[in-house]
Formats: sequence, C-alpha cells, structure tokens
Amino acid sequence: MDFLDRNINFNALLKFSHISHSTQQHLKRVYSSFAVCMLVAAAGAYVNVVLQLLQGSFLSFAGSLGMMIWLMCTPHSQETEKKRLGMLAGFAFFSGVGLGPVLNLCISINPSIIPTAFLGTSVIFICFSLSALYAQRRSFLFLGGILLSALSLLLLSSLVNIFIGSVLLFKMHMYIGLLVMCGFVLFDTQLIIEKAEHGDKDYVWHCVDLFLDFITIFRKLMVILAMNEKEKKKERK
Repeated sequence: MDFLDRNINFNALLKFSHISHSTQQHLKRVYSSFAVCMLVAAAGAYVNVVLQLLQGSFLSFAGSLGMMIWLMCTPHSQETEKKRLGMLAGFAFFSGVGLGPVLNLCISINPSIIPTAFLGTSVIFICFSLSALYAQRRSFLFLGGILLSALSLLLLSSLVNIFIGSVLLFKMHMYIGLLVMCGFVLFDTQLIIEKAEHGDKDYVWHCVDLFLDFITIFRKLMVILAMNEKEKKKERK
C-alpha cells in the first residue's frame, strides 16, 4: 500500500507556525522550568514519605502558599530572575511535601498506584498540552468562565460533603474535578501563549500555572486509583 511507504516529517510536526519565534522560546523556558519543578517536587515527596522529616500537612500548605505569595509579590525582571527561580523551587518542594499523605495512602493500598498515576498524568498532560499548542490560537480560551464556574461548584460540593459525608458525592467530585483540570491544561497553555504574544514573558509564573495543573491531576488520579483498588480488595474478600 502506498500510505505505508510515506515518510513522516517529524520536523514539520514540531513546527508551530501560528506561534511567533519569541513565544516559542518563551515556552521552552516555561517547560524547562516545569521539568525542574517536577524534580524538586519529587525530592519533597521523598522527604515526606521516606525520611519523614516534614509530616505536617499544614506546614507544607503554609510553605507552598507563602512561596507563591512571595513569588507573586516579586516583580519579574532580570535582577530578580534567580531569586524568583529559587522561590519557584521552594514552592515546588513544599508542593511535593504536600503530596505525602496521598502517597502514603497509595503505598498502604498498592504501591504500584503511584507510578501508574504518574504515567497517566504525564500522558494526559502531554496530550492536552499538544492539543492546545497545535490548535488555532485562542480557540480554547472560551473555557475560562466554564472551568472557573465548575471549580466553584466543586469547592461548594466539597464543603457540603464535609457535613454529609457522601461517598458518591466524593467520587463525583474526584472524576469531575479530573475532567475540569484537563480543561485547565488546555486553557492555561493557550492563555500563556496569548500573554507571551502580548509581551508578558514571565515564564516563572507561567510555569506555576502548568505545575499546579499537573500536581492536581496527579493527586486526583492517585485518589481515584486508590479508591478503585480498595473496592476491588473488598470484593475479593
């Protein structure tokens, strides 16, 4: 067959003609910083789970929130670039520490949940990121209002569920929340492109947006897999 003889032009696949060269360079810095954040977050998770030096969830929350506020209040410039990168690393570290309770839960149920959830999160993040990069500019920005409204409803449902304690509502919250965060990957990626095209080259803060999307998807996927594995174990008994 002729279609089997056709060569795939991978260079053409990696070209984003609708994105300017300066924005493409900006995206490279964003994703490079994102990769570093993942390594630092992994170190934070290791400290919590293995070394058990920082067990308080409040400490990790306060640390990550403090780093984010500090980063937000520090203006983007060449003079503050290294300082802001240090804040970004601190934020990633405390975010990794904050994953400790969920990681410990997965380890107690089935340790294989963690690599499975990480692989699933990576596939989801890459696919939705590429979809946003290859799609027409601004085509997914309409999702902003819908996603924020859905996020508000999820927050409200979680507050209500504190008093109700419904397992079904919790499961719905997890699955719908996972879908909403996939939408945020599309939205945030295209929003970063638009901001960069209009002169906003704060790659450190743009990295925070994508990092939060990844961590949230990873957390929700671990909880979903842990719930399913726990139910399977109950059925076997």
